[in-house]
Amino acid sequence: MRRIIIDTDCGSDDAVALIMALKSKDVHIEAITTVCGNVPLESATNNALMTIQVSNAQKPPLFAGASKPLMRDLVTAVNVHGEDGMGDLDLIHPPLTPEKMHAVDAILKIVERYPNEIEIVAIGPVTNIALAIMKDPSIMKKVKHIYSMGTAGFGRGNTTPVAEFNVYVDAESYDIMLRSNIPITIIGFDVCLGDAALNKNDLEMLLESGKEEAVFSVKCNRSLLEYNLKRSGEHIVDLPDAVAMGVVLWPEIVTDSTECFCKACYIDPSTYGQVIVDDGSVLAVSDGFSVQRPNSMVCRSIDNKAFKSKMFHLLLQ
Repeated sequence: MRRIIIDTDCGSDDAVALIMALKSKDVHIEAITTVCGNVPLESATNNALMTIQVSNAQKPPLFAGASKPLMRDLVTAVNVHGEDGMGDLDLIHPPLTPEKMHAVDAILKIVERYPNEIEIVAIGPVTNIALAIMKDPSIMKKVKHIYSMGTAGFGRGNTTPVAEFNVYVDAESYDIMLRSNIPITIIGFDVCLGDAALNKNDLEMLLESGKEEAVFSVKCNRSLLEYNLKRSGEHIVDLPDAVAMGVVLWPEIVTDSTECFCKACYIDPSTYGQVIVDDGSVLAVSDGFSVQRPNSMVCRSIDNKAFKSKMFHLLLQ
């Protein structure tokens, strides 16, 4: 059985990803750790606790972590996910409570307990992961794999023209993670769009099912739906964190991926949060990778139909 830690800034798309993992029979969730990002830490923690309750499945311990990025003031996405991060529908009344241990200490303790077994799924800013690496790099070298929903991949950013939100919140932490020599798979924002998003028919089907966790998954994304309708006129809910979790749970849905050298930018304000993704292609001034070697596997595409089919099966079972 695979052992997983999920690190989340729990907003509405994170909630769907959490439900998928909690309901999966193929992974054991050792812990959920929360971090500031989509919403402040307290809201992220409450949202994750409520999602654990609603999932009617695994109930792992939850540990709250970093309440601010390493070097900067917090930037949130409440304009996208709602002030509470979950659609502002008064859905969040968690009966569960977090553990007293800090998330960073919990990550280190669990990795030390299960060396070379723990896979970390990072679906928010990676502040907790960076802090764990800085606190005890020898233990973090025993992490089996990190999956990161982050970067713009090979596309355009969703927060600035070049930066994706999770990296933009704390690019310094992303740089630390990329330089850690821990095996990393990156699921960029570019593979989470198009047919991977839930359309009107998908949303109606989930609502009409009457299944608590499926209905919750739609309702908590109300603000995201309204944001997309206003932004582009599209009746869609894009779920980057759920796509990333799909890659974790079902590697077979990945149709194209490539080893890349990835570098986070955090000095120039105009490129802050950009992750340069170099796939080693031959350029005018080089024959591909030169001094730098690949440090990440980057997904280029997934089978959107298979992803949605598998996700719906979990939400409705």
